[in-house]
Order: sequence, then structure tokens, then C-alpha cells
Amino acid sequence: MNASSTATNLMPAHDTHQASYSLGSPRAEALLKAARDLAPALEARWEECASAGKVPQATIDDFHAAGFFRILQPSDYGGSEMDPQVFYAVLLEIAKTCMSSAWVLGVIGVHNWQLNLFDAPAADEVWGDDTSVLISSSYAPVGRVVPVEGGFRLSGRWSFSSGCEHCQWVFLGAVVPTEEAPWDMLNYRTFLLPRADYEIVQNWDVVGLKGTGSHDIVVDDVFVPEHRTHNMLSDAGGRKFMHKPPLYRLPFMQVFSRAVSTPTLGALEGSLEKYIDVANTRLAGPIAMKDDPNAKRLAAEVDSAICSMKETLFGNFDALMACARAKQIADVKARARYRHNTATVADRCVTLSGQMMKAAGSSGIRNDSRLLKQHLDIFASQAHIANVADAFTVNLGGILLGQDSTDSSL
Repeated sequence: MNASSTATNLMPAHDTHQASYSLGSPRAEALLKAARDLAPALEARWEECASAGKVPQATIDDFHAAGFFRILQPSDYGGSEMDPQVFYAVLLEIAKTCMSSAWVLGVIGVHNWQLNLFDAPAADEVWGDDTSVLISSSYAPVGRVVPVEGGFRLSGRWSFSSGCEHCQWVFLGAVVPTEEAPWDMLNYRTFLLPRADYEIVQNWDVVGLKGTGSHDIVVDDVFVPEHRTHNMLSDAGGRKFMHKPPLYRLPFMQVFSRAVSTPTLGALEGSLEKYIDVANTRLAGPIAMKDDPNAKRLAAEVDSAICSMKETLFGNFDALMACARAKQIADVKARARYRHNTATVADRCVTLSGQMMKAAGSSGIRNDSRLLKQHLDIFASQAHIANVADAFTVNLGGILLGQDSTDSSL
């Protein structure tokens, strides 16, 4: 895509982005090899991950050692500051084997990107002594906020904080009330709290993504200074950060929403591999399944869909990064299309996974079936609000019909 045809120019371009930080570079290839090399260990830990309800510490240690959490982290704090394409290519590889591990890596890894959008003192507090410190989150705007001098007092209970047991800080969502608007999403903020200021309530009991450990977070009237809050709408889709490196000029939701759809796509690719294993050993009536035209047709359709969704993922970020390097913002139609593309991934994947489950026959419904377990993980990903596509589809359609965007987070 030609970035200039889908962008609003903000100022003259002058900075460059080193090729060593891009997908296809030696650094990126080393990260991808490390992700592929972890497959046997992730497979061996799969049952432990699911039964314990959290990613094993050994896997988190492996992610640290490989540098996965640092891919989107700013270089000022020991990060690699690489293109999002690299990060999401790694997620695809991890999710082929263990979607829960990829989900936790994706969500937590994106937080290392978002922290660079806060005022500088926030990053100093989190990473001043240890740049490997991790942050979990729950962005739902359920917190109760009282503005006070120098900041806010925050209370509430948030659900679905993936990987929280491995983190020392948390991002929590809430709306700051004003006299004119006691509750207006335009006043939504992310609040950053240290581990001492919140309680983890272990209540993760689900049918899929069992290993994400997405427990509840409880906060009881804690002070949060102004600099530890982030109003993403004030970023103006990245316009606020034109003084930063290109990676941090991207709109927040364009980056974050891929963290909860890309693991689904990687898991579908892993499911296709397992489906092929079944087809190579199963009888479909009087013939081998691998010789059944319907089985062949389904394998081709799933493979084609995976390739198409991957090309869309990387193509969208190619265009966004081209705009960011040129100090431009992609136009609203392009951004709405990218959000729609992202949100439809989970639905497409669960449909294709379901078709493979049906084709696998009775072998697919046994409790020890990895095809079934992968399917349940893919199914569970539909529950995340960023993967509920209706609003993004309607918004894109409205824009195509000449209407204004209804999505303020683009």
C-alpha cells in the first residue's frame, strides 16, 4: 500500500528507521528461530500450563531470555524497539503450540509499548531499577475515580488480567468524572499501579485459554499520581508523539488489538498441522482421509485463509509504519479498515477450526485431542471485546458510505 495515498501529512519527514529493526532482518530472524525452537518445550509444558491456570515460570523465563518482552520496549530502557511486525510474527510461532502462552506474551509485551506513551516519570518508576519488570492489565472502564490534588483516588474490581501473577505492575481502566460529564468515555484513562496497591483474586476457571491466568484485580481507594495515567484519546491517533521514534507514533488500538487476535491466527495454523496429522492416519469410510477430496479441499481452504490473514496483518503494519516514519497518520478510512481486519480474525478462525473438528470425526472430540484443546482456545478468544467485530464492521461501512467515524479510538 502506498502510505501517501492513505495518510494525513503532519510535518516534513526527516527520520529513518534502521533495517535491522524490521521483519526479515537478522535480528528478527534470530527472534523467530528462538520462537520456533521453543515449540518442544511449550508442547511438553502444555498440560501444566492448562492445569495450573497460568503460564509456567519456565516459559516466562524463556521469553525473557529470548528477548521477546523487549521487542516493543523502548531502547532507553533496554528494549529492542523493533517494528510491530516482528513482535506479531513471534506470537504466531508461539501460538502454533500454546495459545495461552502466546496470549500472555502478546498482552504483556504490548504494555511495554504503551508505557512509552505515559509521561516519562512513569517508565522511570517501573523500569528504573529493573528493565525486565512486567505489567498486566484490565482495560474495562469499571473503576471508580475521585480527582484529588496531584492525581486521583482509584477503587474497583477488574476482571481478565492476563498473566497478572507474573507482573509487578498493572494497567487499569476507568473514566475520570467531571461536573459536566460524570461518565464520558472521552475522559477514559489507563491507570498504572504497583503490585503493593492491588490484590489478585484467583478466579480463572474457563473452557479455553486456561493457561492465561486472567484473574481479577481489586483496588481499594489507592492514590494514583497524574503522571501514572494515560488518556489514549489525547494521543490523537499518534499525533502527540511525532517527536518519538516511529514505533511510538502508531495509534494505540491499532497496536493493542492485534495482541488478542494474532494468537488466534497462530493457533489456527497449529490446528491445521494437527488436522493434517489426523488426515494422514484416519480412515474416512472406505478410504483414507488423506485421499478424501473434501478433506483435501478443507486443508486448502484453511491454508489459504491463514495466508490471507497473515498478509493482511503484515501489510497493515507495513502501511502504518510507513506513515509513522514519514511523520504521517493513516487516514480514517484506512485505520477503520485495519481495525475491521483485526476484529474479524477470531470469528474466521473459530469457523475454520470448527470445520476441521467436524472433519476429524470422533477422534476430535476425545478429551486428550490436541485439536479439540486448540479449538477451545480459539473459541475463547472470541470473548475479548476487541474481537467482537460488529461495531468495527458497521463503522467501516458507514465511512465507505460517506459518514463520519463512530470509533474515537482509531
